[in-house]
Amino acid sequence: MASVPKRAKVPRRRGGRDTGHPDPGSGLRGHPRFTPASHPQAAAGGSARGQRSADPLSGFLAWCGRAGVQLSPKESLQSQSGWVPLLLALLHEYTASSSPWQPYFSLWQDFRSLDHPMFWPEEERTRLLQGTGIPEAVDKDLANIHLEYSSIILPFMKAHPKIFDPKLHTLELYKELVAFVMAYSFQEPLEEEDEDEKGPNPPMMVPVADILNHVANHNANLEYSPQCLRMVTTQPISKGQEIFNTYGQMANWQLLHMYGFAEPYPGNSHDTADIQMVTVRKAALQRASSEAQQQLVAEQWDFLCQLEMVGEEGAFVLGWDEVLTEEELSTTLKVLCMSEEEFKEYKEQDGWEDNSEEEENSTLSNEALSRLKTPCKKLLYDSVLLTLESYGSDLKAEQDLLNNKEAYEKLSRREQQALHVRYGQKRILHQLLELVH
Repeated sequence: MASVPKRAKVPRRRGGRDTGHPDPGSGLRGHPRFTPASHPQAAAGGSARGQRSADPLSGFLAWCGRAGVQLSPKESLQSQSGWVPLLLALLHEYTASSSPWQPYFSLWQDFRSLDHPMFWPEEERTRLLQGTGIPEAVDKDLANIHLEYSSIILPFMKAHPKIFDPKLHTLELYKELVAFVMAYSFQEPLEEEDEDEKGPNPPMMVPVADILNHVANHNANLEYSPQCLRMVTTQPISKGQEIFNTYGQMANWQLLHMYGFAEPYPGNSHDTADIQMVTVRKAALQRASSEAQQQLVAEQWDFLCQLEMVGEEGAFVLGWDEVLTEEELSTTLKVLCMSEEEFKEYKEQDGWEDNSEEEENSTLSNEALSRLKTPCKKLLYDSVLLTLESYGSDLKAEQDLLNNKEAYEKLSRREQQALHVRYGQKRILHQLLELVH
C-alpha cells in the first residue's frame, strides 16, 4: 500500500479561519501525545518519541488487552505495508458502538467523502488518468489490499470470532479504512541519522488535527515534540484568512492518489512529472541504427542496473526547477550516449570517474539541462516525446479547457481533479522539451 507522507483534508470543512492575527511561529493548537495504554488505536500505529515505532507491537498488544483479543504466539501480523495492526484496531473500533472513538468516526459515517481514485470505476480511472502513473499505483494498492485481507486479516478475524465478524468487517470496509489511513493519518519523520537505516515510522491517527487542509504555499505546519504535537504558523495570518497545513512536498498525482484532490495550476510548486526509466531505454534503442548498436544499448542498460541507477519499474522525476533524480538521470544519459570504446573504459572503472567537471554537472537544474551535450539532449528530448504519447490528450486541448470557465465548470469533480494532474505534468514535460530542443 502507499506510504503516508502527512495527513489529509477533512470532509465538510475546507480549512480553519483565523479570528486573530497570529505571528509566525505562534502555536495555533497543541495536543498531548498519546500513550499506548490509554489510546490503543493511536498506539497501534505509533506512540510518543522514545516509545514510538521502536516497538509498535507493544502498542498493538495494549489495544488487544483493552479489546479482549487473546493473541496466540503463532499469529503474525507482518505485512508489506506495516499497517495491519492499526487497520485491525480501526476495523473493530469503527464498528463498535461503545468505542471511545465514535465521535471521531461519526464524521465519516459511510466514507462517501473519500473519493480516492481507488474507488473510481476502472474505466473512468484509466480514461481520466492515463499517463499520470496513478492507475498503476492504484492497481498495486488494490493488489496489496486484497492480499493482506485474505492472507492476514481474514485468518486473524476467524481466530477471534468474539471480536471480529467477516460479514461485518468486510474487504470493502477494509479498503475504505486503508483510504482513511492514507488520507487522515500522520507519520512522524525519522531523525536524520535514522533515515538511511530504518523504514518509515508507522502511521498514527490524531483526531483533533483533522481541521486544516493542504496547499503547497501553506501558512502553518505540524511540529513534533516529545510531549505534544503543535500546529505552528509559518507566516503572518490576517483575520479571516484561511489557515493551511502542509502534508509535505507532494506532487499533484500523489495528492490525488492518496487524498483525493489536486491543486489547480500553477498553485502546486512541488508538482512533478515522471519519465519512466524504460522509456529512456526505448528511446535509445529506437535511435540505434544497427543490431550491434542495439546490443550496446542492452549492455549499457544492464550495467546501469548493476549500478542501481535504473530499474524496470523506476522513473526519473522532474520538478519545475530541476531534476529530482539528478544522479540517476545524469548517469543514465551519459552511459547510453557512450561509444563502444568509452563504455568499455567506463566499465573497467566500475562506473567511477575522477572528473570534477562531470560531478558538478550532475546537478540537473534547468540551466544545467540546457547545457547538456547534444547526444544527451537528443535522447532526453525523444524520451519526453514518448512520455507525452502515453497521455490520452494533448496540452493545448487541456489549456483551452482550463481557460474556458463555462466548459470547466461543466466537468465533474473527478474530471477537474484529473485535469489538474495531467496539465501540471504536461507543463513540466513541455518545459523540458524547450530546454533541450
